[in-house]
Amino acid sequence: MNPNAGAWKPSATASTWTPGGGGFTAAPAPPPAPAPAPAPPPAEETIDESDPLWQAVMEITGGDRVRANKMIANPDSLLQYPQIAAILGTGDDTWETNDEAMAEEMKELSVSDAPPSTAAETPAPAPTPAPAAPVPMEVEKTEEAVVDVKEGDPREHLNLVFIGHVDAGKSTLSGNILYLTGNVDTRTIERYEREAKDLNRESWFLAFIMDTNEEERAKGKTVEVGRAYFTTEEKRYTILDAPGHKNYVPNMIMGASQADVGVLVISARKGEFETGFDRGGQTREHAMLAKTLGVSYLVVVINKMDDPTVQWSKERFDECLGKLKPFLKSCGYKVKKECKFIPISGLSGDNVLNEVAPDKCPWWKPAYTKDATNCTMPTLISLLDSLQMTGRDPSQPVRIPVLDRYTERGTIAMGKVESGVLRQGTKIIVMPTRQEYKVDAVWANEEQISAARPGENVLVKLANCGMEDVQKGFVICSAPACRAVDKLIVQIYVVDLPETVPIFTVGFQAIWHSFSVEEECSIQKIFEVTDSRGRTTKGAQYAKIGQKAVCMLHTNRTVCCETYEDKPFLGRFTLRSEGKTIAIGIVKKLPPKKS
Repeated sequence: MNPNAGAWKPSATASTWTPGGGGFTAAPAPPPAPAPAPAPPPAEETIDESDPLWQAVMEITGGDRVRANKMIANPDSLLQYPQIAAILGTGDDTWETNDEAMAEEMKELSVSDAPPSTAAETPAPAPTPAPAAPVPMEVEKTEEAVVDVKEGDPREHLNLVFIGHVDAGKSTLSGNILYLTGNVDTRTIERYEREAKDLNRESWFLAFIMDTNEEERAKGKTVEVGRAYFTTEEKRYTILDAPGHKNYVPNMIMGASQADVGVLVISARKGEFETGFDRGGQTREHAMLAKTLGVSYLVVVINKMDDPTVQWSKERFDECLGKLKPFLKSCGYKVKKECKFIPISGLSGDNVLNEVAPDKCPWWKPAYTKDATNCTMPTLISLLDSLQMTGRDPSQPVRIPVLDRYTERGTIAMGKVESGVLRQGTKIIVMPTRQEYKVDAVWANEEQISAARPGENVLVKLANCGMEDVQKGFVICSAPACRAVDKLIVQIYVVDLPETVPIFTVGFQAIWHSFSVEEECSIQKIFEVTDSRGRTTKGAQYAKIGQKAVCMLHTNRTVCCETYEDKPFLGRFTLRSEGKTIAIGIVKKLPPKKS
């Protein structure tokens, strides 16, 4: 024991022991000292209790004003509550009008593929909140931006396909038309002149406007169908620059199948006209194919009239016409009505946009004034403006043969409206698969329009359509759709035969060409053959060159077609084999529809 220790006394703050408690329990704390008077709370700014946003937040927090203020201060946390999203998304914003006429107009407009806009781009004044609790201004909107859709240019549209023998000057003429009509600037032309000079081909610089492929420029031969646009005060035009080489005739067929007017380019240079027109030259085949593929007019331009071997000679011009007219008549052209003849220089531009000077060609003005060449216009452009197109019926069902397709935020099909009017938002049928899709958008010459008339080259965006669902050779239709068959009765005219199979008979195999369709086919039965004198033989076993035949034809896969009598543009076809055009024909009869 410590003698200095004092007497023990229990502490007021010590724990007391309780039996079975396993320890000590805290003793009651002494009464606290009186707290100082609380500081006055900061003056709270007035809150609009009638604000629907404030009322909704107060309801969520159960009346806790402090928590409500914190929630309003954090805008992102508000959107998780449906009642808040409803107020912010469909509130009484002044920029959203309830006018019924406006609502109907908005339904007719197309929705663009742009990302959704935000309220920051179009600020919407919200009901006045308290300054201490700002209402969020940047709120994601679910609506997509609406674009203004035009009705389309009222001027008539024509597709021009430039055809003819290789090196006749098709690309040069096409390029010069674009230059003279102001679609190519001078700086670009100067650059093409330098590039052509580097290749030792100074006269090719205008062709470079159309031949953009390096291979085409190096060889001076068009391979793919070039496409360009120009306009005049009267009409709108699409140039289709077709290849002239015989190896690329299938590409030429695809271009000519879209054309309304064929421009047959003939070289007047000594030796070149004869090479192109003689047997085996492409002048004959191209003229015949153009008629088969349905061009309404054939404008025959006698090019290179400024060549030193010609020098705008009327004798040379008449010599070319003397050989061309009988041949064109044999192809089925009504020469007086459907064929126009005009002399030009594609390189210098004489008689293209401006009339040739009288001192160069004194005989031309009297010739067109007297309509001596089926042409009453002085220049090529004025002649094209004067042509009147017939057979375009907007009241018929929609028919758009698909030339190609690609994907760009959806599947887009390319084609030409052959009949009917294609409108945005309508339902269409794709043949031969018979699938239905909605037209999301329509473009003509890269400009979005609300409706496309017959004759327009269009891009059609189809909703919920994959790349495999629409392909080259399909047809976009409105009800009733076109037919898709693999057996059909046709009438053909035999123009040539391959060396290995010199007789056209049952079992003969060839490639069916119709607009952009290429399909293997064979002859199953010959019903009758008519010779050049008009004598018909029923049940003939074969047909020879120069004879007509009515036969049954079978394709390996179904092809979209209609009878020539109902829809001429879907009732024409060409048969080719071993690089030659074997026959041209029309569809006479289709098998009956299955019930």
